[in-house]
Amino acid sequence: MSFIKVGTDAAGEDIELFYQDLGTGSPVVLIHGWPLSSQLWDYQLAELPKHNLRVIAYDRRGFGKSSQPWDGYNYDTFADDLKVLLDTLDLQNVTLVGMSMGGGEVARYMGRHGGARVSKVVFMSAITPYLLKTDDNPDGVDGDVFDDMKDNLVKDRADFLQTFGKQFYGIGFLDKPVSQAHLDGDFARAYAASQKATVDCVTAFAETDFRDDLAQIHVPALIIHGDNDKVVPIEASGERTAAALPNAQYLVYDGAPHGLVVTEKDRVTEDLLNFIQEGVSVKEPIGTTTLY
Repeated sequence: MSFIKVGTDAAGEDIELFYQDLGTGSPVVLIHGWPLSSQLWDYQLAELPKHNLRVIAYDRRGFGKSSQPWDGYNYDTFADDLKVLLDTLDLQNVTLVGMSMGGGEVARYMGRHGGARVSKVVFMSAITPYLLKTDDNPDGVDGDVFDDMKDNLVKDRADFLQTFGKQFYGIGFLDKPVSQAHLDGDFARAYAASQKATVDCVTAFAETDFRDDLAQIHVPALIIHGDNDKVVPIEASGERTAAALPNAQYLVYDGAPHGLVVTEKDRVTEDLLNFIQEGVSVKEPIGTTTLY
């Protein structure tokens, strides 16, 4: 297994990120969503390296096989961790792909580190530009939603994660886009994470304002969002990210839930390949609408 040291904790112990590095060619870095790990990208990790791409996926600190320090669960630190990974592997002309919470890492890295080493960015079901409803962000999500999430995580994390997993994939009484076995696997991955990290990250993705970060993105961008996303509503996120990046390519997946990286895996892989390899236009798969 491969690990990269990104710092030390208060006790002087190393903080390490676990990562997978597959294939050769143009580098692509996949950043997973909350509350999972890099295994969220299993389908893309199996397919993208077949197309002359070097694909790196890592576990955010506190999740997966990475270290679980007590603190550091904020976007400045996450962006700094990402920079260490890119610098240590000496990656150039990288395509950064952020899913859900990972979209925040993409945005903050571009703002905080000037987009060093990056040639393209992808926001997928992303929490950008600013989720929390405030006086100057009236289109955001009410803060009580995030307070309830944290309260329930503290009260009974296992129960919360099992319920959240169904919402993640848009599972209803008749609509079952993923198997129970897949849900069980996700639960095991999520429950293995640090409880402190899981709770603190809710505060991070809810309360961090990425509007200034998006304004500093000047490389080609792709935005993908499902219009049936009940976790990160498209009205508060995808549409506003597209408005902030008017030259970006914006794909709306008809009927897709938050976890479209799994439920629409073939479509996602095709759109990623088209964007990474061609960089000019993304072909419109059946069932999507290009808005920008």
